[in-house]
Amino acid sequence: MTPDSARPRILVIKLSALGDVVLALGPMAAIRRHHPHAHLTMLTTAPYAPLLRASGLFDAVRVDRRGGLRRPLAWADTVRWIRVGAFDRVYDLQTSDRSSGYFRALRLMGAAPPWSGIAPGCAFCHDTPQRTHLHSIERQAEQLRIAGIPVTHAPDLSFAWTGPGAADVARFALPERYALLVPGGSAHRPEKRWPADQFAALARWLVAEEGLTPVLLGTTAEANVIDAVRAACPDAIALIGRTDLLDIPALGHRAALAVGNDTGPLHMIALAGCPTVALFSAASNPDKHRPRGPAVVCLQRPTLSALGQHAVRAAITQVRKAPPHDPAFSGRNALRMV
Repeated sequence: MTPDSARPRILVIKLSALGDVVLALGPMAAIRRHHPHAHLTMLTTAPYAPLLRASGLFDAVRVDRRGGLRRPLAWADTVRWIRVGAFDRVYDLQTSDRSSGYFRALRLMGAAPPWSGIAPGCAFCHDTPQRTHLHSIERQAEQLRIAGIPVTHAPDLSFAWTGPGAADVARFALPERYALLVPGGSAHRPEKRWPADQFAALARWLVAEEGLTPVLLGTTAEANVIDAVRAACPDAIALIGRTDLLDIPALGHRAALAVGNDTGPLHMIALAGCPTVALFSAASNPDKHRPRGPAVVCLQRPTLSALGQHAVRAAITQVRKAPPHDPAFSGRNALRMV
């Protein structure tokens, strides 16, 4: 093994949010393959550090303390840390004002390393006109192509159920046949939620007609929605606040089906190979934000209150009996951006 002092030092930046972090696992793996002997460091925020450590892709994970206008010292500390780190290259997969600001500050100091991102003046600037219209997977594959990495594979979460730190989902004592329901989402985006009574009706149908036990995922902030579904369908199992980020794909890997709103956990479930039905309102664009996986159907209505049981049940039949084909997930095919 080459001593750390002699290894190239590579920094990857991905700060948030859950769905975006998960979708970036493919690009992260491509960076690792392109720099097999490098010391690879991840800069992220606290909620995602355990997941990224468990991925096995990084030699070190640094937690960004969310510096900004209200916390200038924390922001300056991150800039100083990047400078002292003497990185040979930086891949900014966050491509936000915040992460681009790190490059701008380093450039003013005359200490900016070769940088892949969207900041004007960086060495590998992803400034193609179509970038803002692409799904995250294709957008980041194009960004890496510009930086000299021609092949990016689909995200792989199998470490969540096979790796050294694999999740122990047996502790939930779930039945063999179950369906995951994700009825929550951001509290400040109620327009992205299918009504709780609709999830309840679907849960009852899954039990009576499909022989599947509904398993409800969510945080304590979503307890009111999950409690409403559970009250209407006592056969459902609620895992409110009992799951961590590694549990979610591990549960998805074993599940027969998943139905949920446009929210981060659904990305993990779909990537785990679970047949998934994702529900969208006009508040978000499935072409840019839909979950990706080998079997995903997206349903969209102007408002989710207009989405009825018949359409969701038809989508369930479609995704379970004749899964859609996502080329990115055909045998974990590579995404070749030309």
